Amino acid sequence: MQTNRKHHAVGLFWAIVATAAIFLAPGIVLAGQRNAPPPLVIPGNQGSQSSTLELPSTPGKQGGELVIPPPAPAPQEGQELTIPSRELREQPGYAQVTVTVTGPDGGYVTGLQKDDFKLFLDGRQRPIEFFRQDLNTPVSVGILVDTSGSMQSKIPQARLAILDFLNELNARDDVFLFAFSSRPYLLQPFTTNHVLVANKLKYLAANGQTSLFDVIIAGLRMVTTGRYDKKALLVVTDGMDNTSMSRVEDVVALARKMGVLVYSIGIGDPNAGGGASIAIGPFVLGGGLTERVDAETLRTLSTETGAKTYIIRQVGDGAALRRACEQISLELREQYTLGFVAPDAHSGGYRSVRVESPNHPDDTVRVRKGVEIGGPAAYASEPYSAPVR
Repeated sequence: MQTNRKHHAVGLFWAIVATAAIFLAPGIVLAGQRNAPPPLVIPGNQGSQSSTLELPSTPGKQGGELVIPPPAPAPQEGQELTIPSRELREQPGYAQVTVTVTGPDGGYVTGLQKDDFKLFLDGRQRPIEFFRQDLNTPVSVGILVDTSGSMQSKIPQARLAILDFLNELNARDDVFLFAFSSRPYLLQPFTTNHVLVANKLKYLAANGQTSLFDVIIAGLRMVTTGRYDKKALLVVTDGMDNTSMSRVEDVVALARKMGVLVYSIGIGDPNAGGGASIAIGPFVLGGGLTERVDAETLRTLSTETGAKTYIIRQVGDGAALRRACEQISLELREQYTLGFVAPDAHSGGYRSVRVESPNHPDDTVRVRKGVEIGGPAAYASEPYSAPVR
């Protein structure tokens, strides 16, 4: 009798376990689903294919662990964003340019005042209607990282370099992150929480070819939706465009219109030969083009927009890559913003721009080559109204 009771108890125990497993199993599956990365939505039309791309089920396991920076501190009181008056920015023909001044030693020249500058539009001097030193000015920034197959060995260094870039940014900067190979992937939409951006770096994994022109166009369109009037892109790439639907002329034309600083870091040899190569799916075998970076396009974009290009010829030079990222982040803090009103604004069109600092003849002044009058607005009307995403 006692033995039967024991058998009955054991049987009851296993029945309870089995029943619990049945009810708990869906919860286990759902938990796994909750941990899966969300789908990635790409802004703009990317052709006939779906505009939603899935992240890999597990982060790319390339390189060591990332040290994520601590959450950004809250903005300090008293650091208000200086923007032009509503009356000024609503005037037809109003536009702004970002100016970088460097001394003979290459260091940034700060502390200059409005009277230290002269601005010329189509060769004729125009009054400077708005002036700002950008020491504490927040920026809307897009980070575009090449994850084509040739970046396989460089992804770990790119992660660390971008972490340095994030650490040096203003705590209020609004940032988004793109990865791109044959198509762009939006890893992190605009956010002022830089830890969210840093966390998405683990999903950078090399595969595919390079759609450099398409991703810069997508980045330019997206960064214009940022909350701040000062806007910039950082492009990190090691290759030549080979799959874009856009042309280089399209990229340059859009960069001219947008008023966005396009910084870039090219990893590779701009003069590498173009030997024979064979494409098998996403991979390219042989050929010097796999080691060549499109320095010409990157430099053209930087020159047109008043930014700068860094070429790292020694593949694997992670220290140089990190220094370049830190330098770009620093430069955004050491600039000036000049606003002016173009005459005959009703006629629109592209106007050449030149800025000089006559009181400092030994200094070098860098500014975009021109502005598109009647193009996108060059200011943020409500810089703090958008919620942190």
